[in-house]
Amino acid sequence: MALEIVLVTGMSGSGKSVALHALEDAGYYCVDNLPPELLSSFVALEHTHHGNRVAIAIDARSATGLPSLPAQLALLRSEGVVVQSLFLDANTATLARRFSETRRRHPLSSDELQQGRQALMQTIEWERELLAGLREQSEVIDTSSLRPSQLQSYVKSLLTLPLGQMTLVFQSFGFKHGIPADCDYLFDVRMLPNPYYDRELRPFSGKDAPVQAFLRQQPEVLEMQRQIAQFFEHWLPLLEQNHRSYVTVAVGCTGGQHRSVYLVEQLATHFAKDWPTLTRHRELDARTAAAEI
Repeated sequence: MALEIVLVTGMSGSGKSVALHALEDAGYYCVDNLPPELLSSFVALEHTHHGNRVAIAIDARSATGLPSLPAQLALLRSEGVVVQSLFLDANTATLARRFSETRRRHPLSSDELQQGRQALMQTIEWERELLAGLREQSEVIDTSSLRPSQLQSYVKSLLTLPLGQMTLVFQSFGFKHGIPADCDYLFDVRMLPNPYYDRELRPFSGKDAPVQAFLRQQPEVLEMQRQIAQFFEHWLPLLEQNHRSYVTVAVGCTGGQHRSVYLVEQLATHFAKDWPTLTRHRELDARTAAAEI
């Protein structure tokens, strides 16, 4: 059985510890803050002692070794190791707030930089620059609006997918809650007829039959769905040839409850017959997570 490695990288404060806990629950042997220079030798050792599933967190605390990481990952893949790279991100304001609330020091901060919020924001942007190359090669999850239970669920869902195939991630969101930073393509569907203005439909979501029946009767909705599907039917084979592991498609309406949810469900069903596919509903998932607390 091939060795499977999940590489967890990302911004400090973005939830890497939460992701590692999810991977540990899923049966992975996990290690945090491994220096990149030790990756190859560590993988060989752990394959012998802890089986076929290993999760490793590497971040900007190992800044001096980051330039060597892409070559090491390429070497591991050439040796038959299956590597999934996951990058956790969040907007700068959210990261700064998390550090302020927990009174933690940013791992890249020096004593000279401990001078308030502005210095913290500059440090976060510096870290973003250091990790830009890793972000480009990874599946990105924007944790700005996610609860820990949502993030754990998203990480675990990635582990259920077949390895070695390009995966489509369709995500609904509400513009009034901010644009997700982890999407490759974004479609604004706020011009479509809105079930929110029907009092009988307002409590439902785009996953519910009454809203679906309403939206199926709208020519504009059907045309939007057709055009988005046609776009990806044309370009997905070329994206796969470009060695993409994930393609994240975000569909946004005003509140992230009706139109965007409906279209994400329809598009995911359409493409699932040919591609590994995931669905995420940022606002609906957040409400579910809040209700479980």
